[in-house]
Amino acid sequence: MPFAAETCVTLHIGDRAEQQDRVGLFPHPTRPDILFAILADGMGGHSGGAMAAEQVIIKGRQNLNVFAPRHETAEQLLGSVMADAHTAIRLTRFTSEQDPHSTAVALLLQGDMVTWAHCGDSRLYHFRGLETVARTRDHSFVGELQRSGRIDEAQALSHPQRNVLLSCLGSDREPRIEYGHARQLTSGNAFLLCSDGLWAYFTDDELARTLHEHSARIAAEILVGRARERGAGGGDNISLVIVKLVPRA
Repeated sequence: MPFAAETCVTLHIGDRAEQQDRVGLFPHPTRPDILFAILADGMGGHSGGAMAAEQVIIKGRQNLNVFAPRHETAEQLLGSVMADAHTAIRLTRFTSEQDPHSTAVALLLQGDMVTWAHCGDSRLYHFRGLETVARTRDHSFVGELQRSGRIDEAQALSHPQRNVLLSCLGSDREPRIEYGHARQLTSGNAFLLCSDGLWAYFTDDELARTLHEHSARIAAEILVGRARERGAGGGDNISLVIVKLVPRA
């Protein structure tokens, strides 16, 4: 069944003094069947995090604009975005006193196929109706504790080291990039890219239900509103991108 992409991009500063998240949603300049979404959560004092996250979005758009599907795979595009952003952020460190780093998560929709990549603890969720089909694995200390079975998800949300990342863009070590994909997509599939300022307050089931029952715009409003309530005055920056596949009118 033919489908259309219903989308929404949202940012909220939360209870922080500065917005260090960045998001982008871009069409390919010549291929109407290609859509690119990217999200970055920056870290670093004196606006360093915002600068790092901005580099992720800039490199995403630049590399998409020269993406040639006949000569380059989706994974190659996403890998080049991550690598170029990592290099750009590291160069920023040599020209300032800041210590910029950033997470990154990106999605490329090509017809009925989607490919994604991520580094850090910003997440991508793939839902089909109420089912959570896939979720990226956090490159964090707490994420490793969960995967080894030493703590559960509830303990992870309150762990004192939940913000310690094991990989990110701009660090001294080469970033860890993981990829995923889905094929033969139909209407009813939905994708959510978000920073930890959002996902920390929701179960997978609640996210899936919200996207399933509402339009992309209304779902974004609901999620941000609930995250703000649950943050109780101590909420982080919030950022998200929703891509819902709906029947073509």
